[in-house]
Amino acid sequence: MALLKVKFNQKKRVKLAQGLWLMNWFSVFAGILVFSMGLFLKIELRKRSEVMDNSESHFVPNSLILMGILSCAFNGFAGKICYDSLDPAKFAKWKPLLKPYLALCFFFNILLFLVALICFLMRGSLENTLAQGLKNGMKFYRDTDTPGRCFMKKTIDMLQIEFKCCGNSGFKDWFEIQWISNRYLDFSSKEVKDRIKSNVDGRYLVDGVPFSCCNPSSPRPCIQYQVTNNSAHYSYDYQTEELNLWRRGCREALLHYYSSMMSSMGAVVLLVWLFEMSVMVGLRLLHTSLESITNPEDPECESEGWVLENSLKDTFKSALENLKKIGKFNQVDAGTEGAEGEEGGKTSAITTVS
Repeated sequence: MALLKVKFNQKKRVKLAQGLWLMNWFSVFAGILVFSMGLFLKIELRKRSEVMDNSESHFVPNSLILMGILSCAFNGFAGKICYDSLDPAKFAKWKPLLKPYLALCFFFNILLFLVALICFLMRGSLENTLAQGLKNGMKFYRDTDTPGRCFMKKTIDMLQIEFKCCGNSGFKDWFEIQWISNRYLDFSSKEVKDRIKSNVDGRYLVDGVPFSCCNPSSPRPCIQYQVTNNSAHYSYDYQTEELNLWRRGCREALLHYYSSMMSSMGAVVLLVWLFEMSVMVGLRLLHTSLESITNPEDPECESEGWVLENSLKDTFKSALENLKKIGKFNQVDAGTEGAEGEEGGKTSAITTVS
């Protein structure tokens, strides 16, 4: 029994073709939207590529860009088919191509659905990328005189100011690295010497943070040095006082920014996928209704359209049988080649003996 079997007359076929033509052009604009989203996300990721460890995060925008281009191409082609289906003479040239085209549309929609899922599932990979990238970027914060790294201080400072964050996981991350360049340290000072000697790696570590960690909304002047020293500041308690530093780490801030953006894009792609599926089903109905016309010379006669010629169960069984036949055919070919090889070997051996 056919799946979604519908009876059509000429009027219904014309309305379906016109409706599909319009829907395909809407799908072209949807493809442009998906392409634009991918391009926007790629630009946003490139803005902060210095604090990202690898290029895996660009898989999502690249996929969106590719799907957007394919959507425009597929739907533009389908629009042309729907327009020509109104004229039997023009439609005749598309008949051999419709089945392969619908098969390509099916695989395209599977890919589109997978891209939508990836938009929701990339959070874990993105978090690891940001964690390692921010850690490396903070190490290079002091290298303002090193070619290739001199921009890192500005990048980190602008990032912390824009996203109202501090450090990788929090402001204490700055306590574990030397973020002050040696050119700004007085090595004749006893305090500097003692701090460097007390550290195994010979680094100048302080319980302080860069100025970009300061919260300008705080009524108290920013305490960015000797953050954990209560006696260094008047009426100050490190454990209980609300510090005037950004509490949130930049990894969390960036992860929330990008994951919420990707989730929104994933929702849009899912809507586009549903629209594409409805277009594909409509095109299949149009194709079968035109194919099943009993009398081509009478365009006004009734016909039947369907999505699948058999039920889902029968179609699945038929597909499995076809796959098994292909597998058996390959086995037979391999066996035949092996037999031919053995016969050839025997023949050559007999020739050698004689």
